Amino acid sequence: MPNGTSGTGTGTAGATGEGGRRARLAAPGIVGLLAAVITGVTTSLDALELPGPAQLMVTGGVAALAGVAAWAAQPPGPGDGGDQREVAGRPPAQLPPVIAHFTGRGEPLDALRRAVADGTASPASPLVVSLHGPAGVGKSALAARFAHEIADDYPDGRLYFDLRGAGDARVRPEEVLIGFLQALGVRLATDPGGLPELQKLWWTWTRGLRLLVLLDNARDGDQVKALLPPGGGSVVLVTSRQPLHLRGTFDRRLPEFSAADAVELLGLLAGRERILADPDAAAEIADLCGYLPLAVGICGGRLAARESWTPRAMADRLQDERRRRLDELETAREIDKSVRASLALSYDDCSRTQRRLLRTLGLLAVPDVQAWAAGALLGVSDLEGDDQLEALVDAQLVECSGTDATGAMRYRLHDLVRLYAQERAEREDTAAERDAAVERVLDGYRERAERVAASRWPQDWQRGAGQVPGPEYSAVDWLSSERLAVLALLDQGAGRGMWGLVWRLGRASCSIFHSLRVFWPEWRAAAEVTHRVAAHMDDERSLGIALLERSSVEGNQGRMENALADASAALALFTSARETWWRARALRTMGMCMRDEGNLDEAQRYLLEAIEEFRREDDAWWQARTQRNLAELRLAQRRFEEARGLLESSLEVFQRNGNRYSEAQTLRALGEVLASEARRLRAAGDDAAAEIKYSLAAPALERAAEAFRLRGEQWEEARCLRAAGEVGDLRNGLRELAFVRHAEQMLDALGDTWGVARTRISEGRALGRLGRHAEAAAALRRAVADFDEVGNRWWQARSRRTLAEILLDGGAPAEAAEPAREALELYQSLGNAAGVARARSVLDRASGSGGQ
Repeated sequence: MPNGTSGTGTGTAGATGEGGRRARLAAPGIVGLLAAVITGVTTSLDALELPGPAQLMVTGGVAALAGVAAWAAQPPGPGDGGDQREVAGRPPAQLPPVIAHFTGRGEPLDALRRAVADGTASPASPLVVSLHGPAGVGKSALAARFAHEIADDYPDGRLYFDLRGAGDARVRPEEVLIGFLQALGVRLATDPGGLPELQKLWWTWTRGLRLLVLLDNARDGDQVKALLPPGGGSVVLVTSRQPLHLRGTFDRRLPEFSAADAVELLGLLAGRERILADPDAAAEIADLCGYLPLAVGICGGRLAARESWTPRAMADRLQDERRRRLDELETAREIDKSVRASLALSYDDCSRTQRRLLRTLGLLAVPDVQAWAAGALLGVSDLEGDDQLEALVDAQLVECSGTDATGAMRYRLHDLVRLYAQERAEREDTAAERDAAVERVLDGYRERAERVAASRWPQDWQRGAGQVPGPEYSAVDWLSSERLAVLALLDQGAGRGMWGLVWRLGRASCSIFHSLRVFWPEWRAAAEVTHRVAAHMDDERSLGIALLERSSVEGNQGRMENALADASAALALFTSARETWWRARALRTMGMCMRDEGNLDEAQRYLLEAIEEFRREDDAWWQARTQRNLAELRLAQRRFEEARGLLESSLEVFQRNGNRYSEAQTLRALGEVLASEARRLRAAGDDAAAEIKYSLAAPALERAAEAFRLRGEQWEEARCLRAAGEVGDLRNGLRELAFVRHAEQMLDALGDTWGVARTRISEGRALGRLGRHAEAAAALRRAVADFDEVGNRWWQARSRRTLAEILLDGGAPAEAAEPAREALELYQSLGNAAGVARARSVLDRASGSGGQ
């Protein structure tokens, strides 16, 4: 899989051996040592009183050294033995823990071992092993036990997801695939699209890998089909309440415990001596529990907590509870009577606080929670809540579902326990008490989300904000762990009318989603809920911010008309409310939307006004960021000196404040401007000045790519590599083509279809500079078709104009006329004066009119 910078056709002998590996390990340090030198040369060259040849020697030497270092620093690409694991780091290990009291199941385990050893699946598809049976029979415990047994045979990753198929809120395949791809190190910085696109990504990134995938609580085969990895080297374990009926699946019905296994489980939990002292009572308990492991475990946990109880006392109490429950069948239809009896007995014997915790846990719509949520539900300290939660774990009423990406243990309720807890909550707690418990957890999530968001992107929270201390875990780890819980609570809180808390949690979540550019469906869902609740709050500022959040996700997903409408509405609200800083944010968003639509003249008006507003607000970071956006627009207008001045000013701000991500983005834009200046100078015949600019452009872009590579920002790295392939230095034509093609591979692996189309234009130009005009025209025709499908008129125009230019250079003016004419019409429809002028010039050349 493509993951690093290009390794296409440019390596030297030994680059894949031990010496090549040592060079790659040493190169990042070399790049770091050269960074200050390159920056000084890049930003101060004009002040040096040196003749042109001397300047060329200075910059050329530094650039060559930096270029070699940056190139050597890249991990091997797909052509030289590299794969995605080098970027992803350690393989994911997501399997839930094996319960300490796992008992029996010798025969089912042997059957599973034989199924995997036989490898009955075809070489083209993974082996799917399905365990099905009634609720409470122990499917999940057995699957986790067997998964840990065979885990070492699957070194490329062990993935897990609870599909929640038994409840109303089952998980969509898209959510699962995005989570799995994230765990494998795939940063989806652009919207991958729907389920078919995500499946293609999943197949691309997992082809050839040996994965163990555990899918718990599937509803049916349809929920599983989309999640199967390609190839025969992987195994998928699935638990469900009914057979999946998938082709090539090993289906095994898991029966209830044998009498001996049920009694053994009681002994493990309550103590063997107590059980051996009255084996008849123990056997009666097992029978009354229907030999269901869930019910047996609950009774064993209660015996362990009540040392004064004998097995006979437990059996008598359970018998009485069974008789009583037979008279309440109208409330027992969804819960097996054996499980209900054991639950009721254990529940009644819990402390008052433990019962309240169980009831409130059942109220939450989340799949699982960290321990702090117990304190929030009870309205006590985290430590006290944790103690009560562990007491429920000991009583077998709460399960540990594993350690999440932040390193915290997570807890959940079995589906049947959740149903029972909800029944008791409805009977024993008032609506106000139930709302208060949910509200406290919602507020806990709000506080944590705001802390993560402010640490990840402080400038999104208040004007002039600097770095904010954050938690000990990263934003992406928190979001990976909590995104499903956050979305569930947003919906639950909105349904209960908790507008203010939902808005704050939604706003913080959107900020994290936006800064990371991952989990796109969840980002969109959070933005929609945030906007919906803002409409209930009668607050212009809140509604305006929600509109900007929705505009961001709409724009990033290519729905520019919607994005522009939301940004315009937000601008009107902020203007009315005299929210000047937020008004500047809305102005910038308007400018970005119009720029991305190709309306450069209107875009620059909004961006200039936003820059002035940020200046008046004394917010240097947002001013610098908007200046970079304006510089990119100036580059499209071919106003290179203005663009360079804006970028150098922005770069100084980001370097001074230590904003490394923004610094790298700005360095990439500066490299693009320097390359454009170099091409213009060369076209004007000033080869000496052009060489200086070329020597500055390439290392700036490669340094930016290296910065993003070290941060794991694959999409940004690919963007830099594409720009490095567009420099246009004829001395480095093959290398630039390698950069572009590797960028295309990376973007394709990230599912960025728009980025792939954009890179095909770059590939066409690189091939054209090498004189390979037929290949160049083919690449550009693919780009034209891609942008026609996307419907982006500006890039439809650019791809056609570039195709016409390549055809002219290749001596085919007759073929060039049609794309040039289409480009001109598109630019005219956009009101893009610079584009109109360039397209008309190309059309004049194609028609032989000489560019009048």
